[in-house]
Amino acid sequence: MEKLIINSYEEFESYLGKELGTSEWLEIDQGRINMFADATLDHQWIHVDVERAKEESPYKSTIAHGYLTLSVLPYLWEQIIQVNNITMLVNYGMDKMRFGQPVITGSRVRMTTKLHNIQDLRGIAKTEIDFKIEIEGQRKPALQGIASFLYHFKK
Repeated sequence: MEKLIINSYEEFESYLGKELGTSEWLEIDQGRINMFADATLDHQWIHVDVERAKEESPYKSTIAHGYLTLSVLPYLWEQIIQVNNITMLVNYGMDKMRFGQPVITGSRVRMTTKLHNIQDLRGIAKTEIDFKIEIEGQRKPALQGIASFLYHFKK
């Protein structure tokens, strides 16, 4: 898979309304879920207690934290695009974010993206990216929304 290379605001703007790309698949395994639980202090049994989840969960398995699914967005985004000639990139916000369905442990996810909007804020490109984090073999995405980034292009 080849990254989209962007060198200027004008190049970025030319993708308005267009697909930007799709990431590779990433497996969400129990080790990753446990590390996320430790980092966020969220050790709810549905995420970390494999034996209990087999018996009591409607999924018969542990599931990833919703925010773990969200937290892999920067990693997946970096696989899709390379923006050159910037001094800084800032995560600016999330809009219309919805969790569609849980990611069952061992599933693979990937992200698809489209440029929803772009604005020039005095040399800073404010981009709004429609994204979906898909689960392999499932029609309904795990997560979708609009991610906003600020790209500070060199003067």
